[in-house]
Amino acid sequence: MKYLMAIDAGTGSIRSLIFDINGNEISFANREWTHISEKDVPNSMGFDFQKNWELAKECIRESIKKSKIDPKDILAVSSTSMREGIILYDKDKNELWGVANVDARAGDEVKYLKENFPGIEEEFYNLSGQTFALGALPRLLWLKNHRPNIYEKVCYISMIGDWVLKKLSGEIAVDPSNGGTTGIFSLQKRAWETEMAKRVGLKDDIFPPVLECGEVLANVSEEASCETGLSVQTKVVMGGGDVQLGSAGLGVVEIGDSAILGGSFWQQIVNIPKETTPPEDMSIRINPHVIENQSQAEGITFFSGLVMRWFRDAFCDLEIELAKKENKDVYEILEQRAKDIPVGSNGVIPIFSDDMKYGKWYHASPSFINLNIDPTLCNKYTLFKSLEENAAIVSNINLKKIEKFTNITSETITFAGGASKGKLWSQIVADVTGKVVKIPKVKEATALGAAMSAGVGAGLYESIKEAAKELVVWEKSYEPNSENHKIYQEIAEKWKKVYKAQLKLVDEGLVNSMWMAPGLG
Repeated sequence: MKYLMAIDAGTGSIRSLIFDINGNEISFANREWTHISEKDVPNSMGFDFQKNWELAKECIRESIKKSKIDPKDILAVSSTSMREGIILYDKDKNELWGVANVDARAGDEVKYLKENFPGIEEEFYNLSGQTFALGALPRLLWLKNHRPNIYEKVCYISMIGDWVLKKLSGEIAVDPSNGGTTGIFSLQKRAWETEMAKRVGLKDDIFPPVLECGEVLANVSEEASCETGLSVQTKVVMGGGDVQLGSAGLGVVEIGDSAILGGSFWQQIVNIPKETTPPEDMSIRINPHVIENQSQAEGITFFSGLVMRWFRDAFCDLEIELAKKENKDVYEILEQRAKDIPVGSNGVIPIFSDDMKYGKWYHASPSFINLNIDPTLCNKYTLFKSLEENAAIVSNINLKKIEKFTNITSETITFAGGASKGKLWSQIVADVTGKVVKIPKVKEATALGAAMSAGVGAGLYESIKEAAKELVVWEKSYEPNSENHKIYQEIAEKWKKVYKAQLKLVDEGLVNSMWMAPGLG
């Protein structure tokens, strides 16, 4: 039997998975990681490439050990990662500087670009589908202004998933689905738009080759083989962004297919033709897909998975201990305790992520509104269920925005990622959206998508689309409850009004925003 390896560099963790060529998960290793808040750099989220490479190596070695296979039988390895995060390199391809996805240090630079280049953000958005909020241009400008000694040495830029492949092969390249999130990219050409950098006074010669997902960079290098245990016979194959490869891992590969990916952030995506012009109001993000003739309209719900992790760690010590004793997932125990709480969680309204307003994006202060001091009505399980409901409600608001812009609708929606392991959460998504929710057998869709990419590079499949149609297997589906759907529609309208009021408290400087796009502070 031959195998494929996928490395998933997410916002909250790095993981290595090995699949057989039929798409069955053989082994898994995971390490949580955190990102650096730099001293005297407000809103920074630096990427510690030295420490994080050590964690990546641990995952690779552990997944090989758990699999009990000969590393020579791993045909190819590919990667997927959080988008927007970038790594910069010197002329010798050594790392110089990096930031994770929601690094927001470049607020002044965003303001500078908007004030000194009127209309440029709208112009660039029309080409790339991206705003300046998480793009690379303001971050590069920040580096030029604040770390000029580093900036002068920069010769290459890549995304974090590409950095993993560089560490394995020695080669630097990007793919459209991930590289497109820099905003220095053309949706229609699926190539760099280097003139964007030149127009704002930045280097325009640091952009590496663009390879489509599934193209081979090289074999594993001798150095990486010694560090990871991988064979030098294993091919290193271009991967892609976590959402787009996750979509492939869900079989979301045709125009009109849609999905919700429930990870650290929740993404709601709909496949559209690559020629589609982004909406004039800049409310929705548009990204290149890993399928060459497609883009994706995307909504994002901020921190849904990370908020749930916070809730677990802050309030659920007893459930964590019980989970250890019973050898269960702590979230399974929490769902069991929360399943009989009425729809709407007895009126509790969570305030965390706003619905997507890509052109002017910020969030209210994290809070729970409308609590009840009766502990039988309002307790940790009530709050837990309210968080599950809220993630689904905000996701559905984003999906409705996409439907309005694209005129594309569907009767089903695919749900995957860690959140889809929850039976209660999956049913809530069905009830909130009013659509049949399909759950794939492989929950780690992003990793399966990366394995598909590796399989294309290894010559097992002609394309990502072919691999998806062959490998994606469905585990179950959830039918929506029409009565619950009506209730959730009412809750969603109330939530919008309450959230708007909470945003005013941020505007008045009375509370702190959970996250604010650079340039809005």
